[in-house]
Amino acid sequence: MPNGDNWQSDVLRDLRGGAAQQQSAQGPAAQAQGTPAAGAPQPPQGGHAQGPGVPAQGQGGHGTPPYPAPHQPSAPAEAQPQAQPAYAAQQPHAQQPHSPQQQAQPAAHLPGARPARTPDSRPVVDKTLAGAGLKPRHGEPFATRALRALRRTVSSSAAREVSETTATAEVLQQAVTTGRQIAVTSIRGGAGKSTVAALLGTTYAHYRHDPVLLVEADPALGTLPLRLGAETLRWTTGDVAGIVEPQMSLLDVTGYLVQLPDNAWLLPGSQGQIGAMLDLRSYEKVMVSLRRYFGVTVVDCETLPAEVARVALSASQARVLAVPATLEGVSSTYAVLEWMRGLPRHVIAGTVVVLTETVPHSGLDLDKAAEKLKATGASVQVLPYDRHLAAGGVIRTELLAQPTRLAATRLAAQVFELSQQRR
Repeated sequence: MPNGDNWQSDVLRDLRGGAAQQQSAQGPAAQAQGTPAAGAPQPPQGGHAQGPGVPAQGQGGHGTPPYPAPHQPSAPAEAQPQAQPAYAAQQPHAQQPHSPQQQAQPAAHLPGARPARTPDSRPVVDKTLAGAGLKPRHGEPFATRALRALRRTVSSSAAREVSETTATAEVLQQAVTTGRQIAVTSIRGGAGKSTVAALLGTTYAHYRHDPVLLVEADPALGTLPLRLGAETLRWTTGDVAGIVEPQMSLLDVTGYLVQLPDNAWLLPGSQGQIGAMLDLRSYEKVMVSLRRYFGVTVVDCETLPAEVARVALSASQARVLAVPATLEGVSSTYAVLEWMRGLPRHVIAGTVVVLTETVPHSGLDLDKAAEKLKATGASVQVLPYDRHLAAGGVIRTELLAQPTRLAATRLAAQVFELSQQRR
């Protein structure tokens, strides 16, 4: 498995080198016109910079985005970008974004300039198929919910649940000095990998005040956009890799992303096309370039042993391995964990295995399976069966069963704590 620190340093040097070349190419022309070069520092516009995880001044109440709403690509405003280091811990000053069409068309005289491609928006689900989905069901039957409400009324469990929820929220709201990257993968399809990634991303977006990014690094007809409720896709991970520059602001970057609720953003892996590929170089550049804009980034990777997935696991601060709660799934995962034990210690120590129950009764002793997997040094969590998740389609958090919500929150908190231990 490649060393994550090495390739991130290489990409960072390339990005800085490209910015310096662009400044040298634009500098003489800008000086002839009496204006500063594109990479020259500009006066701040609109407020003080803030680091990831630190709420904006004057922002009150839960769920209020600490940044101004991004401008859409259809109505851009002209602004000079500010020179920013690629790993700056602080957020860039708020400013008007460049149009994605303008960003996608580099000047012909610049070194490395290449023809731009402006993709068309495509629907996540074909309109003729959209009506085929049935009305989403609640994750658990009404009788179960009613019985739980009755028990809470006559017992002290409500106070205990509030205490546990408060402690978990405090963990999820911890500030970060640099963006945390969390990779989610599996060893086979159908393990619930995209579902786990979507639950983690929505949980972080719900509790945190800084922007949260979900990256789809699985271009093979991945389901992450559908699970998150995205309606259309345009710019993909491969597209953004050829556009992103170190001097871009948060508003510039979000012009290429899909906006989600609670100040979360999605970068799709493809537009649902057969044969779409994501090369390793594009993934590396995107992850290094975008890390400073988002407090937490959740990456929905390809299944192992794909090259991008292996690099993502080595470079992230925490890893999640989704496993179907079956005998075959646990057996295969145990072999993978044994292989990971031969890697640097932080890899297995920062890995959480999620046993996903896709059917009501899996026929597997979860306690024994978890004990076997924990013996490798990894942590283990269980995502219980949920009718709403099993039905597929858009995940609506208000329809999740209570055990599912609690399990997803605990998982998000544990993974975030592990990510804080790795710089």
